[in-house]
Amino acid sequence: METTVSKEKRFNKIIGIVSVVIPIVVALLFGVKIPDVAPLSFLPPIYATINGITALLLLVAVWAIKNGKQTLHQNLMTTNIALSLLFLLMYIAYHMTSDSTSYGGEGWLRYIYFFILITHIVLSIALIPLVLRTYAKAYLNDFIGHRKLARYTFPVWLYVAVTGVIVYIMISPYYVY
Repeated sequence: METTVSKEKRFNKIIGIVSVVIPIVVALLFGVKIPDVAPLSFLPPIYATINGITALLLLVAVWAIKNGKQTLHQNLMTTNIALSLLFLLMYIAYHMTSDSTSYGGEGWLRYIYFFILITHIVLSIALIPLVLRTYAKAYLNDFIGHRKLARYTFPVWLYVAVTGVIVYIMISPYYVY
């Protein structure tokens, strides 16, 4: 029978691989355009909405666990992981069928936009192992480790979800439909 420590080591290896492979694959797919396919220009507002829903569900999940509603918390967090995966699939599909949109704002708004965008991208990459390790801790019933890691994972995930919406709002006037 596999011990909790050996399960965690196995999970950490898988999480490490997934955390490296996902950003590399996304970056590579960014350069791939599917020929003779209509642009999926309807996707950005949908995946921005998914980010908004994720942010709200993260807040509800924190409320749930603080109020002893462990099953609700678990279901909400599993839903957030599924929403994040759905976001990623839509994001890739959009960029494989559409040209990237350049931000057209000027002045100080341009600097704010790029600051938000860059921090959003960097933290979204860092978020992959954070979310997976936090989830694995709960799965392995290491709730002390889960809580310790969640203190970092939650604010990063909330920031990424909220800034995803902000980035969409700021760039949406420049989309070509």
